[in-house]
Amino acid sequence: MSAKISPLAGKPAPASLLVDVARLRDAYVDLRPDPGVPTQRVAFGTSGHRGSSFERSFNEWHVLAITQAICEYRQHKGIDGPLYIGIDSHALSQPAFESALEVLAANGVPTMIAKGGEYTPTPAISHAILTANRDRSTGLADGIVVTPSHNPPDSGGFKYNPPNGGPADTDVTGWIQKRANTLLANELGGVRRMPFAQALRASTTHEHDFIDAYVRDLGNVIDFDVVRGSGVHLGVDPLGGAGVHYWAPIAERYKIDLTVVSEEVDLTFGFMTVDWDGKIRMDPSSSYAMQRLIDLRDRYDVAFACDTDHDRHGVVTRSSGLLLPNHYLSVLVDYLYQHRPDWRPDAAVGKTLVSTALIDRVAKRLGRQLYEVPVGFKWFVDGLFDGTLGFGGEESAGASFLRRDGGVWSTDKDGIAAALMSAEITARTGRDPGELYRQLTAELGSPLSERVDAPAHAEQKARLAKLSPEQVKSTELAGEKIVSVLDRAPANGASIGGIKVVSESGWFAARPSGTEDIYKIYAESFKDDAHLQLLLQEAQTIVDAALSAA
Repeated sequence: MSAKISPLAGKPAPASLLVDVARLRDAYVDLRPDPGVPTQRVAFGTSGHRGSSFERSFNEWHVLAITQAICEYRQHKGIDGPLYIGIDSHALSQPAFESALEVLAANGVPTMIAKGGEYTPTPAISHAILTANRDRSTGLADGIVVTPSHNPPDSGGFKYNPPNGGPADTDVTGWIQKRANTLLANELGGVRRMPFAQALRASTTHEHDFIDAYVRDLGNVIDFDVVRGSGVHLGVDPLGGAGVHYWAPIAERYKIDLTVVSEEVDLTFGFMTVDWDGKIRMDPSSSYAMQRLIDLRDRYDVAFACDTDHDRHGVVTRSSGLLLPNHYLSVLVDYLYQHRPDWRPDAAVGKTLVSTALIDRVAKRLGRQLYEVPVGFKWFVDGLFDGTLGFGGEESAGASFLRRDGGVWSTDKDGIAAALMSAEITARTGRDPGELYRQLTAELGSPLSERVDAPAHAEQKARLAKLSPEQVKSTELAGEKIVSVLDRAPANGASIGGIKVVSESGWFAARPSGTEDIYKIYAESFKDDAHLQLLLQEAQTIVDAALSAA
């Protein structure tokens, strides 16, 4: 990215960066949002509502209103089965869980909470929903995950997964968001609630052993026999996240040589090394945040980590260090479609528009259809559910894929399964994913990619989101003829909220940020760095010209 790298990046977090947990949790209760201020309203992005209690963007009133809205949505849609709820290890997740349960119990919603108050990864919630709904058409289950994903320690997050187990689509989140904001404007008039202690004892509240259910079924996704038989030495760093107590049971059940680097949980995440921008962020795709595991790379045949809710993965190899997400996803696709003979022969390869075009080339060589969609994992849910997609992945290190028999596993991102696939790949091929990536690029071309951010005010962002191919007047991109200009995804015709311009040896995509006054330009070249920089320069020129014309 073009942003300036902090001098703290990759270094142990200094005490000055650590969040005051007590103050953060006090603010969750004490500070009430003003529904007249846009940044303090409920706003569902691609992964639910997120914010910080310090900024009045994630507070008790938000959670109470959202949960009541979910209860009413369930009633509106006739969803009357159990609701599975899980939390990650962010400091705001526990109080948000308590607020949510108070509302769920008061509304009489049968609610499944984690046995022993354990943390619960996002994929374990998706798995629980899908397992409960298997062969059912009534009494369907759904779920809530209390997580802001890999965001900094002062963040809170809340997302809803409907009965298909995946991230809710915009028609669902729009309904919930609108109702929640109405409840906020009415000062929570209409919100049903009971004390937390009473909610825990309610006849509708039940414990569920998420760890056992998920771990016991994981062998239907990963070939642990080949992992165990190879003797590969594995390492995992849970980064203090929701899957922290899942890895030891996985190692024990499947008798694999897996070392858990640390089971430390610290609400300040003070054990982390600082990310690129000087913030603590549990991002397993960032080399700055992953220094602890990168420093241990020579101890393991392959090692991996997951973010705080364990829906994203990072893979560290002896040969290459931390793999870029696009690199590992390319290897993952190439391997899976050659080693899953029970998958449908027409199961397509899913990727987002800003993921590497190397996946396109891999899919073509495999003889598989490419299913290219806008940014957002929700676009893969239906295909993973019915098996028409074998794999869905996005450039930000999120992926999921089918069971070994071709059945649905998780319709949300599963960082645990994606990470463990690096063990199966290494065990079966005798080479780690870094070595396999080099072989892949030797055969299909070696891409270079970069993302830059450019300033844009609200009106320009709105224009960019509505750009059409006709507004791009250029016929060439970095010395090559433009092959296509897209404002809609090839797979489903959905708007991409920007444009993507493609030539034979490269492409760029430009999209407005949903949270900042910038637009993002993604570019990839199959030639060299000079060509990549030319792509970025011409991309900005093309976009600026189109914005001016608009």
